[in-house]
Formats: sequence, structure tokens, C-alpha cells
Amino acid sequence: MLVQRLRPYSSSVFGEISQLAVTHGAIDLGQGFPDYEGPRGMLDRAREAIATGVNHYTSPQGQPELRAAIVAERARHLGEQYNAATEVVVTAGATEALTAALLGLVEPGGEVILIEPYYDSYPAAVALAGATPRTVAMIPDGDGFTLDLDELRAAITPRTRLLLLNSPHNPTGSLLTAEALRTIAELACEHDFLVISDEVYEHLVFDDVPHVSIASLPGMRDRTIVVSGPAKTFNVTGWRLGWALGPAPLIHAVRAAKLYLTFVPPSPFQPAIAYALEHEQEWAAANREALRRKYHLLSNALRDLGFDVKRSAGGYFVCADVGTDGTAFCRDLPARLGVAAIPVAALSHRTDWNTLVRFAYCKQDATLENAIVRLNA
Repeated sequence: MLVQRLRPYSSSVFGEISQLAVTHGAIDLGQGFPDYEGPRGMLDRAREAIATGVNHYTSPQGQPELRAAIVAERARHLGEQYNAATEVVVTAGATEALTAALLGLVEPGGEVILIEPYYDSYPAAVALAGATPRTVAMIPDGDGFTLDLDELRAAITPRTRLLLLNSPHNPTGSLLTAEALRTIAELACEHDFLVISDEVYEHLVFDDVPHVSIASLPGMRDRTIVVSGPAKTFNVTGWRLGWALGPAPLIHAVRAAKLYLTFVPPSPFQPAIAYALEHEQEWAAANREALRRKYHLLSNALRDLGFDVKRSAGGYFVCADVGTDGTAFCRDLPARLGVAAIPVAALSHRTDWNTLVRFAYCKQDATLENAIVRLNA
């Protein structure tokens, strides 16, 4: 019998919608995975690693080559300095990094603040840790969304141990403002709680807007765990690699929990990602520009259909208000028009999001154009 704390998470909306897409031969704009490959040089390195025997246990902390590449790329990209020996751990995907951080740093009964709507693994990871979630809403801001800072202040209690943020934000595509990051930092220092900053879309911010990590703000270096990974940057969502960066005591806690989840991350992909971080940044920049164009292609099409399309600052997703029950809309869409999308209501417990639907644009142009033709039907 499933334990009580995991019963709300026994199934995933992503699995349900993807299965509907398969059943009805629909174009899957629900789950956030590209249908085109990452850089050839990186893929060749993975093939070479498999062929030359890099298929067994390696360091549970991650191969030294990859850890060195992670901290070097962070320094080039953001000017932030981390120690490859003590301040980074490689995990089996960013989700494991997040989960291990919660397991290693939050005692049962502690409170974790989540920004709602959220990626569906967040509340499940909080439940695994035996912690209590408290949610703070994104609220309308013109044609996009911003964080409700008043609600954030009200959500903090003496039991608050950690806040989990994500920018660019999934599912809304919003970028947290400088004011929001500064306020979170000030509150974290004032009330002495930690922050997990999910930055998996850090290289997919549009319009040359610089990515800003909360770890760079005053007082935050020693209380922030930065979670990222190559899946979205280099189109390898199935490789299941991620990492956590932070001060040595926090990373020690993440590593201690991670040891008993997967022990080691996938071995043959680590040299390939180390290569990509060093040599494939031009590919990543070109892909970011392609995604910006794909976002406008799909957004304009949804707008032409009469939907209220929300602004996205980066990442993989655009949200549209379909003016009706979004959950029913998404369950019906694969069979009715041959397209799949995700209801944002499934990523929140509030009713504010019931008419909002998330579409993924991280697809080939031909895939998007085919989906647009179907939606126009």
C-alpha cells in the first residue's frame, strides 16, 4: 500500500498526456523534449566512450573531467567561482539533484516554499523528504507573470527551511525580475533559510537578456544550491545527467543523499557533456536563437486561433489561456485534433490556472507547422 505522503503523486500528468498522444498519433507538444538532436561532436564523444569501455561505476561525485568542465563553464558564463573537488556533485538528472538536496537538508516537518505553478516533481520531492510545502503564486503582469512578493513574505514562518525557485520558470516561461531575486535574497538572509535555484534553462534566455543566478547576490553564495544540467542546453533529455553547485557543507549533504538514490550518474555520457561544455557553446547559442524563433512561430499561431497567449522569456514553453477548462481541453485535444499539450492546473492546486495550457515549442519547424495546421482545424 502506497504511503500517505506519496498518494497525491502516484501518477504524472506528463505520462497521461504522452500516452494519449501515442494512442491517437498526436503531435506531442506536452512533454518538454526536442525532436532534433544535439551537437554532433558531443554525440560522437558519447559513442567513443561506450566503445572504449566507459560503461562501469565511476566516482559517485561525478568524473573529475566533468566536474572541472562544469565549474569552468560557470566561471566563463557568469563569473562565479566554484571548487571542482568540493563544491559540485554530478547527479542522475537535475531532478535527482533537487530531490537529494531536499532529502539531505530538510528535516521531516520543515517547511519548503514552492513557487506555483511548479514542475510536478517539486511537491513530490518535498513529500519524499517528509517536509511541508507552502506555496507562493505567480501573478499576472501585463501579458506575462511575476512573483507575488507580498504572498512570499507572508508564507515565511519559523519552520521555513528552504525556498525552491526556477528561472526561467517552468511552466510559464517567466524570468524572475531583479526585484524578485533581490527580495528573496534579503528574506533568506533575514530568516536564515536556504535556497535551491533550478537553473536548467540558464542558457535559453531570449533577447540577449543575461541570466542572473541568485547565488551571485549578497549573502547568497553560502546558502544557495544551484541545480542545472545539459538536458535542455544540448538536447539530451534522456541522458539523465545534472549537477548541484554550492558551498562544500551543502554539497556534502546533497552527495550523502544522492549516494543512496543512484550511487553514480551515467558514466559514458559524462565525457561527452564535459566536451560540450567546453566546445559546443556556439551550438547552444544557435539553438537558443532557433528556440526564440520557434516560440514566436507557435505563439503567433495560437494568438491567431483566438487564444490569450502569455509572454515567455525563455526555456521550452509558452502558455495560452484557452478560455475553458484546460484539463478537459488537454484530455480531448489528442483525439480531437491530433495535438497534445499540458494543463497548467495539473501543476498547481489553485483554481487560478484552470484555463491555462502549456505548449512546448522545442520541436523541428516541420513538427510545429504540422501541429499548427491541425490546431487550425
